[in-house]
Amino acid sequence: MRKNLEPLKQNIHCDVTIIGAGYTGIAAARRVGELSPNSDIVVLEASSIGEGNPGRNSGFLLEVALAHEFDKQNLARMQQCNQLIQQAMRSLRDDIERYKIDCGLSHSGTYRAAASATGSKSLDRYKAFLDAAGLRCDTLDTADLSSRIGTRFYRKGIYSPHCYLAQPAALIRGLAERLPDNARMYENSPALGLERKSNCWLVKTPHGDVLAKKVILANNAFCKALGFGQERLVAMYTYAALTEPLDAFLLAQCGEDEQWGVLPAHRLGSTLRRTADGRLLIRSLYRYEKDCNASDVEPELRSALTRRFPQLANVPFAAVWGGATGFTFNAAPLWGELRPELYISAGCNGGGIVKGTLFGKLLAERTLGHDTVDVSSLFGTARYMPPDPLRKLGFSVIAAVERFRARAEV
Repeated sequence: MRKNLEPLKQNIHCDVTIIGAGYTGIAAARRVGELSPNSDIVVLEASSIGEGNPGRNSGFLLEVALAHEFDKQNLARMQQCNQLIQQAMRSLRDDIERYKIDCGLSHSGTYRAAASATGSKSLDRYKAFLDAAGLRCDTLDTADLSSRIGTRFYRKGIYSPHCYLAQPAALIRGLAERLPDNARMYENSPALGLERKSNCWLVKTPHGDVLAKKVILANNAFCKALGFGQERLVAMYTYAALTEPLDAFLLAQCGEDEQWGVLPAHRLGSTLRRTADGRLLIRSLYRYEKDCNASDVEPELRSALTRRFPQLANVPFAAVWGGATGFTFNAAPLWGELRPELYISAGCNGGGIVKGTLFGKLLAERTLGHDTVDVSSLFGTARYMPPDPLRKLGFSVIAAVERFRARAEV
């Protein structure tokens, strides 16, 4: 473990402060360290590494665009996006091998599956994009899926090899332990305020302040608490449950693939994984801007799991948890320079590990004045959303419609 993992307890100054030690923040810190080895870098993490949202996701490391991002009419642009994402994945894989990060990385590919006619049509559109892009995929029927992942719940699926699976908490901890020597990390040091002062930025934390020449906001939707991104970001809470390890009899009924991951045909559907240690994980449900107790969502997660695997009805959950994801109206990131020497990457829209790593690296290059990829032209720019209560009302209406459309996929 690296040193300096205690909370910040004094006033300090530095060249670059990075707020948020998720995949984006860690990638930014490492890239700044590479390009500017004499810079003094400070990374502030609100919680403990791996305990926050970067360690709470489902562990998909996707090498291609998410299903809701594809656009056949802009194939050349999407191919450029995929090339950048693939480069970021190769870099992550190399780091995992180089530093021997024990995160269970597996090149398992991923399934996208549909339980309804509407979902099947969505898969057809996505397959058309993959075919046009020259990306290999296999179309599967109910029998194929039952053989591979052990459930007849789905009527149709697509298998793509362009995905790795990993234990996300172990991965982010491993990456955070390999920061460059010119970077200091402070855990349990949430940024409570951010203001311009004497051509620098003053970052306030509970027990100490940081005066920095440059600041990178890499805390996703939580940047809104600092006064930035309120009109373009919402925090969506999603929930997951992980079973106890299954015995050999039950594992034999969960398909021939030793590890697998299933993404839904509709973005409000349920995500599933079979992990390396013989558990099943299910992620589902969305809540707007407000977390709720695990006990409140556990019955719904149980129902979603047993609809797919009725034989697991009596298998207890080892853990149930929630986490926040930054969403934008048009699934495009909020990325770039917000104010003089204040930079941001937020709005991962559920694709946080690989894409967050990519955006963090590119933002570090932009922060230091290097020529880099124009993220906005390739990935788009987060669109304006009206403030609450109009935003919440609009979300409630849209969510109700989308939940109805996705009802078979939950």
